[in-house]
Amino acid sequence: MTSAPAVPEPALGVGIVGVSPVRGWAATAHIPALRALPNYQIRALSAHTAESARAAGELFGVSAVFTDHEQLVTQPGVDVVAVTVKVPRHRELVTAALAAGKAVYCEWPLGRDLDDARAMAALAAGQGVRTAVGLQARQAPAVQFVQQLLSEGYVGEVLSTTMVGLSVPGGVVGQPNAYMVDKANGANLLTIAVGHSLDTLSHVLGEFADLSAVSDLRRPLITIDETGEQVVKTAADQIAVIGTLTSGATASVHVREAVAGGTGFLWEINGTHGTLRITADAAVPGIYPLTVAGAHGRNEPAELAVPAALAQKWPALTSLDGAPAYNVGRAYAAFAADIDNGTHTVPDFADAVARHEVIAAIERSAATGDRVKP
Repeated sequence: MTSAPAVPEPALGVGIVGVSPVRGWAATAHIPALRALPNYQIRALSAHTAESARAAGELFGVSAVFTDHEQLVTQPGVDVVAVTVKVPRHRELVTAALAAGKAVYCEWPLGRDLDDARAMAALAAGQGVRTAVGLQARQAPAVQFVQQLLSEGYVGEVLSTTMVGLSVPGGVVGQPNAYMVDKANGANLLTIAVGHSLDTLSHVLGEFADLSAVSDLRRPLITIDETGEQVVKTAADQIAVIGTLTSGATASVHVREAVAGGTGFLWEINGTHGTLRITADAAVPGIYPLTVAGAHGRNEPAELAVPAALAQKWPALTSLDGAPAYNVGRAYAAFAADIDNGTHTVPDFADAVARHEVIAAIERSAATGDRVKP
């Protein structure tokens, strides 16, 4: 007697809000990631204009296209709504998706500020739906490898950690990102480069017990790449944080913007027995490939190969390794597993609130000069 073949799990239908056929994070990361995963199917897209929606649908092979996000979130075949628009519209769109009872994957930052994030997290909890936020560096094999090394005692007791990063080299910004120079829009050096970097640090080493911060704006004018126009910038371009983690370890983070060159991303974890050094080209560890090096005693750190088992956890994504879509794909794969298994391995809106709370504490400390508790 032969057993019946296993019935494949039905694919999760995804509707993506904020798709452009020519550029943008949806086209760069979300769509390649979802196309690579067999347990997802892109079933709807929405764009700012009818022409853009039509062109995106033709390019990506999706027939259900909309300019009204309300139509997308109420589609019966859409199980997960991915919000990939500019930060100021996150709350409006996330609220509509949650009201429709859909699971939501929202890009980071979750909101323009802590109040936005708390409101969305409370609504999601009230609706009882699953959420994910785009802090995908937690899914990077290199980050999981560092966690493994620490748990095995590679560095001994962690004494301190230092992180230095660079965002937006040079004093030029592309037109699509020009909105980021306005602090009020909530998408800037502090929320994005510092936010992603801090999330990685805290995910691996624990949260800040207290911190002191300096925030400064050293280059108040920035040039729009396409036009040569100089615009006034109100978002800080220097963020420095020093504090104590709940473990007792000393932590320092300095992320800077619009410099001519320098270290893209350097993260050291120093312990009683050794050191780990994680490097990349820029301070967005979920996007740029990470290299891990380590040393014991006074030896110079040498590169450590990430175990194949970590990198190959989701074999369907192998072809995306090194691309911006890779860790986004790993986050989606883990999110589907969380939905199936009732687990919580992907950061959700509650985790996003915790990160927004640290960002708010940095702003508070920088404004007052006080040492604060997040």
